[in-house]
Amino acid sequence: MNYLISLSYILFLSIINTFLNINIVYAKEKTNILDILYIIPSQESTDYVNNKSQFQLHSLITEQRHPKTSNFSDIIQKNTLSGLQMLNSVDDDVKNKLMELSKNTFIYEKMSSTIANTILEGKKVFIYGCGATGRLAKQMESTFWRPYWQNIKNNKNIWNRIIKYLPNIEERLIGEMTGADRALISSLEGFEDLQLIGSLQVDDRGIKKGDVVIAVTEGGETSSVIGAILKAHNQWKELGSYSSLDSSKYLYFVYNNPDELLLPFDRSRGVLKEDGITKINLTTGPQAIAGSTRMQATTIETYVIGTILESAIYKLLSNYLNTYELRKVGFTEPINFNKRFLEFGDILESVKDTLPELSELTDIEAETYKNNNFSTYFAGKGIITVFTDSTERSPTFRLVPLDTIHEKNRKSWIQVWTESDNQPDGWLYMLKRPFRGLFEEKYRKPFETEIDDAYLKNSALNSLKNAGNDQQNLYDFSFSNFNMTKRNFKQGDFGLAISLSPEEETLLANKSYFRRFFGLVENNSANAGIIMINYKNDNYIKNLKNNLDKLFSKDKQFVLISVLIDNKNDPLLVKQNIAAKLLLNTHSTAVMGILGKVVGNTMTNVSPSNLKLIGRATYLILTHVNDMLTNPDFVKKYGTRKYINYMEANAVLYDSIKYLKGIDSKSDQPPEVALSIIRILESLKFMKYISNDDALKIVTDVGLANYLSSL
Repeated sequence: MNYLISLSYILFLSIINTFLNINIVYAKEKTNILDILYIIPSQESTDYVNNKSQFQLHSLITEQRHPKTSNFSDIIQKNTLSGLQMLNSVDDDVKNKLMELSKNTFIYEKMSSTIANTILEGKKVFIYGCGATGRLAKQMESTFWRPYWQNIKNNKNIWNRIIKYLPNIEERLIGEMTGADRALISSLEGFEDLQLIGSLQVDDRGIKKGDVVIAVTEGGETSSVIGAILKAHNQWKELGSYSSLDSSKYLYFVYNNPDELLLPFDRSRGVLKEDGITKINLTTGPQAIAGSTRMQATTIETYVIGTILESAIYKLLSNYLNTYELRKVGFTEPINFNKRFLEFGDILESVKDTLPELSELTDIEAETYKNNNFSTYFAGKGIITVFTDSTERSPTFRLVPLDTIHEKNRKSWIQVWTESDNQPDGWLYMLKRPFRGLFEEKYRKPFETEIDDAYLKNSALNSLKNAGNDQQNLYDFSFSNFNMTKRNFKQGDFGLAISLSPEEETLLANKSYFRRFFGLVENNSANAGIIMINYKNDNYIKNLKNNLDKLFSKDKQFVLISVLIDNKNDPLLVKQNIAAKLLLNTHSTAVMGILGKVVGNTMTNVSPSNLKLIGRATYLILTHVNDMLTNPDFVKKYGTRKYINYMEANAVLYDSIKYLKGIDSKSDQPPEVALSIIRILESLKFMKYISNDDALKIVTDVGLANYLSSL
């Protein structure tokens, strides 16, 4: 009996020991990051990894890291001017590309002639983009086209002659973006990823066969933009006899990646292989901040398309006006593409000359946010350029979008005002026309019946609720009573005015909006800055600065930046707006770099609000984590760790997205990428679980850049 008891006891111990050994082995082998974090990939993540490879775009050149800015975040933290110079140096890529394009300008001449002839025939020009290129399209209409014709109205003799031959000329160019005017504020989730919405917007705006359609996409792969150009092409194939040679004269696809990198993507290949669409490739290389196509990609697109429009207008008007009259409306000679493309280098040099002064401005704005204060930008002629740079900070650096009028307290770091006294006039001044939204009844049924992907359908239908004309009532860009009482300056805030010639002549005028803006800055003890894009001589600028100095208290900071730009034969102010864009893009990126919202030259604070950005966010997590796991210091301190793969990075990203949706942020929103990277690395350091709460505390208290440096 005792023998049997002993044997049973031995067997019991053996089983327990075996069980414990199994668990010890399991614990030792528990190296999969998802096991450590107890994450089961969500349905959305599994679907993205398995079925959305067409949106995983890390092979594209616009997604790569530029070698010139690889250590930007370190440099900008140490020396603002050096960081600005580093960012600005990448714009040399635009200059070099334009020098290359200047050697053969036939396609641009042809395009401008087609635009002129199309308008003479009573038809339209439709420019369509998404995100940064959507704002470019709005700029073509609301900054260049409409203001030009509205200015000519002041010369009644010339206007009466033009309008006889070119009726409704102001309405003949439409600049449209995915999601319409509401998307100027921020992107509408789900829209960009649908070819369907581009197609529907072509129909909605009344675009027909014979109209010129210019579809602009920085990456060359944006679904909504591709949907628009394919819809326009199908109109040619469906109506009457079809000739690819004929349709290619009217349909243009403008993009910024090499064809060989885009061809693996089905939607891009469908355009690139189509002879009936003219392709204009403006690839400059990687962006100053990887993937931030609001910078170099959109700069060259704006400059080229703006120049084409000026050339087309000259060709239009030369049918009716003599040389003297053409000069009266801004043209001293025909637009020479070779000359204009080479002039970009002069613009860039003028901007570079101001970087020392810009560094002061950058430090002031960065310090404003560090002290929990806010900034207000004001612009007249350049409002779309200024507005675009301001709003694009939100998705690029994960900031709160512009505040609506319902916000009791300011959350957005920045607001933008323009020349208007009430809320409705703010939109009217900026757009130079009534607000255009999407009518839900036109889009809801196609969304419900033609979108197969359940996640996209749900996102698109939800976004459609926020795309109508009612959205204009939520935002106020004016000197209204509301802004004067609820959104006015406070001590320590920052006010920046941007003027384009000849607006510098009104800066000190008693009743001008500029003067009112400066008065608000001074009366409320805020700091001030002025960026003037002008063509005045040095003495004029010196006297103006002396007079402006007198407006502001000596105990407050004031910086004036003057960029000298030749205004000859540039009636649309394309060169001035490009100078403002170059300066503001560099400035705003540097501000965010100082605040730790860039790591190296990657946008680790990007908002993963569409399929492309989810892919970018996943790739950033993957590369930053695996780079650290190969770092000798990390390996020495914590040992060798198993690399994570794309699936794992994506699963953690979606887990972070879900978690952060429940976080109520008082200012800028916590970044999913930073949270994911820190959570993964913290768990791999000691091979143990770390919660989202604990990882978020490191994000908010330390920041991703400082955290990675500490490792």
